[in-house]
Amino acid sequence: MKTSDFNFDLPEELIARYPLRNRTDSRLLLLRPSAATRHHVFSELPKLLTENDLLIFNNTRVIPARVEAKKATGGKVEILIERILANNFAIAHVKSNKSLKLPLSVYLSNEIEVVITQRQGDLYVLQFLSTNTIRSILDEVGRVPLPPYMQREAEGTDAERYQTVYSAKEGAVAAPTAGLHFDQHLLQNLSEKGIAVSYITLHVGAGTFKPVSVEDFTQHKMHSEIFEITPEVCEKVSQARAKGGRVIAVGTTTVRALETVFQSKGEIVPYSGETNIFIYPGYHFRSIDALITNFHLPKSTLLMLVCALGGYEDVMRSYEMAIEERYRFFSYGDAMFVENHSNEI
Repeated sequence: MKTSDFNFDLPEELIARYPLRNRTDSRLLLLRPSAATRHHVFSELPKLLTENDLLIFNNTRVIPARVEAKKATGGKVEILIERILANNFAIAHVKSNKSLKLPLSVYLSNEIEVVITQRQGDLYVLQFLSTNTIRSILDEVGRVPLPPYMQREAEGTDAERYQTVYSAKEGAVAAPTAGLHFDQHLLQNLSEKGIAVSYITLHVGAGTFKPVSVEDFTQHKMHSEIFEITPEVCEKVSQARAKGGRVIAVGTTTVRALETVFQSKGEIVPYSGETNIFIYPGYHFRSIDALITNFHLPKSTLLMLVCALGGYEDVMRSYEMAIEERYRFFSYGDAMFVENHSNEI
């Protein structure tokens, strides 16, 4: 297979640039092996689950990671913090109209000096010359880093709507968007039905939007992201399996965390570290039975992951159907419920 096999034509008007008024009003396309594709509203999710099922969410929280700066000459520099390090250092994506001669001092709107010290691949190392923490500085001058395909700046409502209602641990620069469809009322309905939930943490990086630029996608270099799986998650997985329930990942980030641990340890165990796992067709999933996910960009690693789980032909056919049925795509768009077509858990 080639990267071009994962391409599709998407009408511009199907890109969801704003969320729906109610999170659970999103549509939900159900894809099951050897079954007709079905269309639901996301609020109907409890009807698709049983009391022994387990939903695993990613509880990362997006930080206001996008900041603007100026050189001493007045030239504009755009900064997107990828990861905050110790001692007021960070690594970030940096854009400028002209090439950067390092080290280079730039200045934020609150006049704090930031030194771009060196380059590390596609990223840069930054030092914030302030007694304030980077996190507090971002609260003052940063903005929610909306994905580039929304083609707009973050607005007031995005500070709340580009977060999941259960977000808890700060560190992401992109939301785990499958979780954006859940509200507190739906979570309560799931609890009342006896459906268990648990939470991993994976801090989503901007690399999640990086397109695959080589035709042989196996040569694509994946970005690395920090994640953690707690003992509570492991216990919930064991309980679900013992009862014959399904383990259902909410979002591709959750899948990547769980499969990374399974690859390394052969089971779901407590783990804290980084992952750059790349999942594409031919991969056999061992940690999950199903996935709730959004509709992803053409030729993206996320679409490849979904095709690996649901079957390439079935997933791509579902995308064609979603376009015909006018589903909304990407971060603020609609969702899919995809079952593991291989049943090799």
